[in-house]
Amino acid sequence: MTIERDGPIAWLVFDHVARRNAMTLDMWRAVPERCAELAEDPSVRVVVLRGAGDQAFVAGADISQFQTERTSDGAGGYGAATQAAYESIAVLPKPTLAMLHGFCIGGGLAIALSADIRYGEPGTRMALPPAKLGIGYDEAGIHKLSALVGPAVTKELVYTGDLHDADTCLRWGLLNHVVAKAELEAFVGSQAMTMAERAPLTQLAAKQALAGDPAAAATIDRCMSSADYAEGVAAFMEKRSPNFTGQ
Repeated sequence: MTIERDGPIAWLVFDHVARRNAMTLDMWRAVPERCAELAEDPSVRVVVLRGAGDQAFVAGADISQFQTERTSDGAGGYGAATQAAYESIAVLPKPTLAMLHGFCIGGGLAIALSADIRYGEPGTRMALPPAKLGIGYDEAGIHKLSALVGPAVTKELVYTGDLHDADTCLRWGLLNHVVAKAELEAFVGSQAMTMAERAPLTQLAAKQALAGDPAAAATIDRCMSSADYAEGVAAFMEKRSPNFTGQ
């Protein structure tokens, strides 16, 4: 797993191309470390999650490890690692975007759902296959998915385990936009840069409010006394673009 930086945008890349970026236990454990690094870097304003290669975002967990790492004896540790990965993405105090191409399955879909916004291309395929493997899908993941797409769609995804195409995922609300594959990276980069130019405290306050974080009220109050608020008003009056610093 690598981090690529482009000005205020950081690209967190899931890189296990030989297995369509399927997540190994080491990769799950690395996610919180990378997210902590990005959270603490003031030069990073937006984080984009992407998969390496051209076949997949993340094609789920690496099933070749299940017989050794995801057994009844070791399932608790494996589950804790995956939950820590999802949570570390969800609580990043910056906008997080998932750029999806090809397969986005199981744990890959859970990673994408942990991001704030998801963009895909026509070849994007999503599925939750636990019912094909006999795995109990975790409660937190079920509730997060249901909050996004509703209980009926959640049940269809989980009960069947079937793949669904980009148009269906867009209609259900799993994707925000579907963009031609050749244009997807430029589109996501443009969206990320637009967000990077906006007021970070405003974005953080919205993120906290939507997550039910009690800190949201204090962040909203902080916005009103911030240097960014003064800068935003001054820039509007002077008919220029604001220079927000997150202060």
